[in-house]
Amino acid sequence: MAYVQRMSDEVRSADGAEPEDEASRPLRRILHLDMDAFYASVEQRDRPELRGKPVAVGGDPSRRGVVAAASYEARAYGVRSAIPMSRAVALCPSLQIVKPDIARYKAVSGEVFALFREVTPLVEPLSLDEAYLDVTENSWGEPLGMNVARRLKAAIREKTGLTASAGVAPNKFLAKIASGWKKPDGLTVIAPERVEAFLQKLPVDALWGVGPVTAGRLRGIGCSRLVDLRTVDENALRKAVGSFAEALRRLSFGDDRRPVHPDRERKSVSNEHTYDDDLADAEAIRAEVLRLARRTAAYCAARGIRARTVTLKVRYGDFTTITRSHTEKPATSDADALAERAARLLGRTSAGARPVRLLGVGVHGLEGPKVRDPSAPAGERDLLPFPDLDPG
Repeated sequence: MAYVQRMSDEVRSADGAEPEDEASRPLRRILHLDMDAFYASVEQRDRPELRGKPVAVGGDPSRRGVVAAASYEARAYGVRSAIPMSRAVALCPSLQIVKPDIARYKAVSGEVFALFREVTPLVEPLSLDEAYLDVTENSWGEPLGMNVARRLKAAIREKTGLTASAGVAPNKFLAKIASGWKKPDGLTVIAPERVEAFLQKLPVDALWGVGPVTAGRLRGIGCSRLVDLRTVDENALRKAVGSFAEALRRLSFGDDRRPVHPDRERKSVSNEHTYDDDLADAEAIRAEVLRLARRTAAYCAARGIRARTVTLKVRYGDFTTITRSHTEKPATSDADALAERAARLLGRTSAGARPVRLLGVGVHGLEGPKVRDPSAPAGERDLLPFPDLDPG
């Protein structure tokens, strides 16, 4: 029997009541598919001499390059994406470093997404190598999401020679967690009757958006497990995470009613740069902030996008990262206005007094034509949403 998803904008009541019984809503079958060590796996597939060896795709360690992707052989040494390549080499002296070939990765990604769209039009890209699929109704007529996931994994392997991990669940939140449960080449199914038992096992930082800062605050009010959010004092929770509180509490019940959007509206645009040498001169830092802000503004103006919020990201030489934001109306794409606001935000940081490794300027609260998220990979440094913006 095929089910049709009911769209709802309801939220759990502010008094902390448990969300409506999941059984009262039609069942959805949501998949999250994530290619395994995608960039590194493509390199190992195409370059036999790299197979079985620790591989990192990314920049030159002598020029402050970062790891964009690491093979599972490299991960065994502690090499992970987003760490400095110099640290990766220290962890794994035999590391094979490969410069990214984004065009090749995009071509393989296109093959994978074509397979997804043969099964359902409800495909929501998250990046080049992962997506949500709503397979409640699918072209194969498969009643079980697990079978759809198995067939897709097999099709990906046959078409590309690569593996993917899949999570199957009644909603996006659970499906994404499930896909990472048994990597690589994993398949984890969270059936509706298993949701509560699964939630009981999860730490609080399994929640989407909960980075180290927010996780520390939540543990500080007694929430080490996901389910602890259900009973913690509401005022304490709001003090710890602000407006994020309601969404977190809903997710602690496994309540996620977000639909799978085939065309995702861009939520933000940003531009950042990591410097070969730390910036210590205040005027040089300000000049860079103005340059990044104008570049971001130019991107928006060319697409008819206006923004209400400007966000500045600063990573100091010791890798401490902070963000500062300012919102005002009306929305604008005026380069001078956005640059001036970014410069004001710079005054709320210690940049100059402390050396700066990375700067980024982004805009949020966008208005104007919808912009399809290009699902650009994390290795591309320009015009990306901030990847590590902790809500805390």
